[in-house]
Amino acid sequence: MLYFTVSESERSHLSQLKIEIIFQFPIPNSQFFHQQAMPLTEKVKELITKSRIVSFAKWETSHPSTAIEIFQAADDAGKYLTDAELEQIQALAPNNSQYIPVVRNLRDRVTEIVDEAREQVLIKFPDITSPGGGLYPSERAAACWRDFWHFLRCITYGIAGQHSQYTSSEGLHYMKLLYTELQVPLDAMIVGLKGIKTASLKRCESSEQEAIAPYFDHLITKMAEFTRN
Repeated sequence: MLYFTVSESERSHLSQLKIEIIFQFPIPNSQFFHQQAMPLTEKVKELITKSRIVSFAKWETSHPSTAIEIFQAADDAGKYLTDAELEQIQALAPNNSQYIPVVRNLRDRVTEIVDEAREQVLIKFPDITSPGGGLYPSERAAACWRDFWHFLRCITYGIAGQHSQYTSSEGLHYMKLLYTELQVPLDAMIVGLKGIKTASLKRCESSEQEAIAPYFDHLITKMAEFTRN
């Protein structure tokens, strides 16, 4: 569903990818939606390549280029920072590495966090995975839960670098267009993001919660803007 999660190497070969999207459109005289698998359109392929949540463009004042390259490589690969990479970043930018232990903790507990966020979505929207719901059929739901995994990944980059304003305005613009094109249920995604915040904070020390909450709030606010014209 959310194709900013495609890795950099995959972005360069989108024309060869055999990804199928489940589109939903109403059938006349039917109370349900019809699901039809279709190949990626050229428009969607273009939006995929431009949709990026994170930007490290303004990190030069706080991090040496070597550290920024570590962050960028992880984002391009669509992966969480490893222990070795976090240790490198801490050595290269010790004044901006206070929350490295928090990043490790959230990374190691991402499955639990995503599970709890999913439960919040299903409680708020009990029919969302049923026929006619925004996350039906199961492929759409599975893609949504994968997106939650990537949301937390991007948030941990900001926390690791102590940059609460870690998003790319341009990338989010194209992500909004992509979400619109794919008919992503934005209200559910925002509930999921809030669930990620709640589940993450309760796994942190009380002394850390106030400091890292803004990193979650930043992405929640940016995503909420998708619902406005």
